[in-house]
Order: sequence, then C-alpha cells, then structure tokens
Amino acid sequence: MAAQSLRDWKSGLFDCFEDASTCCYGFWCCPCLACTVSGRFGENSCLPLCDMCSTAVLAACGIPIFVPPVALSLRSSIRNRYGIKGSICKDIAASCFCLTCSWCQMHREIKDNNKDRVVIINTQPAPVVMGQPPMAMNQHGVIVTS
Repeated sequence: MAAQSLRDWKSGLFDCFEDASTCCYGFWCCPCLACTVSGRFGENSCLPLCDMCSTAVLAACGIPIFVPPVALSLRSSIRNRYGIKGSICKDIAASCFCLTCSWCQMHREIKDNNKDRVVIINTQPAPVVMGQPPMAMNQHGVIVTS
C-alpha cells in the first residue's frame, strides 16, 4: 500500500478572514460552531459540550484540565482523515491556546473538503416484480384465480 503524501491545512490557524462567516460564528457562539463541526465530521453534534462540562466538573473537584479532549480528538481525526501534516503536540497547542481559531480552522477544512465531494443519486425506477395473480373466493367458499 502506497504511503499517502501529507499536505498542509487548506487555511492557517489565524486565517479567520478567509471565511468571515465562520469567523463571526466562532467569535459569537463558539460552542455552536464546535457542535456544527462535530456533526459535519460525522460525530455526535453534542460531543463538544463534553469539553465544557468535563472541564467545569473536574475544576470543581480540584482537578485542573487544560486540554479540551474533544477539540483535541476531533482536530487529530480531521488531520488523519484528510491527510494533513501535523503532530499531537501542535494539536494540543492549538486546542489549549487558540481554541476558537482551532474550531474555525476545522470548520473551514470540513467545508472545503465537503465542497469537493461528488454525490451520485440513482434515479432509476425500482424493478417491478411479478407476483401471484389476485385471488377471490366465490359464494361457495372456493378460491378462484383470474
């Protein structure tokens, strides 16, 4: 099996103004953007909410957590699926220090990759299957076929 050549992200981490609508979406409602990214990538749309809940719960128990696990996992999965260069260390840095920019970059990547996808729809009619001829019962209880 030939090794897949890796490429760079189609947009940089701080290239928010390449897609101003994504930038605004991430700035004004980052949790909503995160849920959108998760859903479009094929994961549960509510998965990013675990980042917020787990961080708050663990902090309340005195266990500080700095790396959002869902953001890190999705970023790593997106890199793997689309053959993007990078490392876990870079993913951790982006997820910890530039979380909103990271979600925006992932959203732009998924949008750009889905734009290139071709969907083929089969519009042929379903085949007709010949079955048994209709049956009827006469007044004497005998089954009659036509």
